[in-house]
Amino acid sequence: MEQTKLERINELARLAKERALTAEELRERDALRKEYIAAWRASTIAVLENTYVQTPDGKKHKLQRKGTLPEA
Repeated sequence: MEQTKLERINELARLAKERALTAEELRERDALRKEYIAAWRASTIAVLENTYVQTPDGKKHKLQRKGTLPEA
């Protein structure tokens, strides 16, 4: 996510503490928050997809999504 968008999210948060946001500002804030969460989620999934767990016997196993069967 671009730095300018993060700064805008923070600016809107500061404004919300000082006064009520307008309907347009609320829509902008919600859209920016959704975009931020989507970017965070994609980044976290990318990290977890490249994460391995090493067992005491030295074998490495790729992390599995919850509810899936481990690879044989």
